[in-house]
Amino acid sequence: MKTLLKSEECGLVLLSLLIFSQTSFAWWWYPVLILAPDIGMIGYLKNPKTGAVLYNLFHHQGIAVLFIGLGWVMGSDMALLAGTILLGHSALDRIFGYGLKYPDSFHNTHLGRIGPSGPAS
Repeated sequence: MKTLLKSEECGLVLLSLLIFSQTSFAWWWYPVLILAPDIGMIGYLKNPKTGAVLYNLFHHQGIAVLFIGLGWVMGSDMALLAGTILLGHSALDRIFGYGLKYPDSFHNTHLGRIGPSGPAS
């Protein structure tokens, strides 16, 4: 099952690259911005609950699809860029075992526990 889920996420990374190729941005923007959604971790400076809400907002694939759809309908390369980066980043995170966060701890994710006390399941 783990391999199947990772292959789905690989497909989403490839889809994000395909959609990105349809924008007017130079290719170097993709690797430069791919870590930008991790700005959502700043909420952990306040507390785990705020951190989880912000992190999940910046890593939600539905929001990425919403941005891609809005970009497509409105003809906005900026919205397409935001959506493709969000989609590609969240898919890469899930390939490496980093899932959406629970409000009790950064280490508790929908894919299992990460960090020193246990690998993601």
